[in-house]
Amino acid sequence: MNASSSIAARRVGVIGLGAMGAGMAGTLRRAGADVHVCDVRAGVAAAFAAEGGTACTNVAELAARCDVVVSVVVNAAQTEAVLFGAAPGETGAAAAMRPGSVFVMCSTVDPNVSIEFERRVEAKGLLYVDAPISGGAAKAASGEMTVMGAARDAAWHGAEPFLRAMAAKVYRLGDRAGNGSKVKIINQLLAGVHIAAAAEAMALGLREGVDAAALYDVITHSAGNSWMFENRMAHVLANDYTPLSAVDIFVKDLGLVLDTARATKFPLPLASTAHQMFMQASTAGFAKEDDAAVIKIFPGIELPGRTT
Repeated sequence: MNASSSIAARRVGVIGLGAMGAGMAGTLRRAGADVHVCDVRAGVAAAFAAEGGTACTNVAELAARCDVVVSVVVNAAQTEAVLFGAAPGETGAAAAMRPGSVFVMCSTVDPNVSIEFERRVEAKGLLYVDAPISGGAAKAASGEMTVMGAARDAAWHGAEPFLRAMAAKVYRLGDRAGNGSKVKIINQLLAGVHIAAAAEAMALGLREGVDAAALYDVITHSAGNSWMFENRMAHVLANDYTPLSAVDIFVKDLGLVLDTARATKFPLPLASTAHQMFMQASTAGFAKEDDAAVIKIFPGIELPGRTT
């Protein structure tokens, strides 16, 4: 039985219809699931449901209707609010879900936070999957993203068909929460360093008077290429800093990387430098721009489509 047939007509909730969540919800809908959605932004859930599915007015309504709830919010604080309410007296998903239902946590968070979420969710008779994701908005929309999962057997068996419907690669990295989030922050270490290095390389080329398009073409066909150079420097060439993944995402994620390493006094010199670059870009006013905007911290260069 494939993933699509095993989730056909089954109710699943997706909380957070951002760059990744919208694509994931659409993939589940195409796989035949009965998709319920919720987003704090007015009209977003209704717009999704106009093409099929059900828009819920709040997290509790969605959670009460679904056996599997997938949370695709930005960070640990938002996940906490989704699960347990953002304010005293507010009903979160954990209070509304039926016993035995599965909560799938897809955000990038401190592994210890995910472990604590699992403990608190299980105390309410629910199941929890530590399931950070990677691949970007396009892969989320096409069902080709990667899931880095960890969960106890019952939770995993409940969530796995939905995970496989949403992703091309689904990894189970442990039998309880923690390892999924650990692998995700290692991925973010590489992603952040690669974006910073790509920006530095392009900036040097611009400073030295190399044609940006020519440099891009050469590097993307040479050994120095990386997926991040190819993807993010295309944004620079197009002068398009629409935030598919914002500068502040890497301020947060590389901060998590460094916090994890600091706990065991493990040195991460490249991650530390990349974090400082994103911090500089954020404080310079580019916090909400695409993470490729880290290139704007370099002095004395003229970016494509923009004058200094």
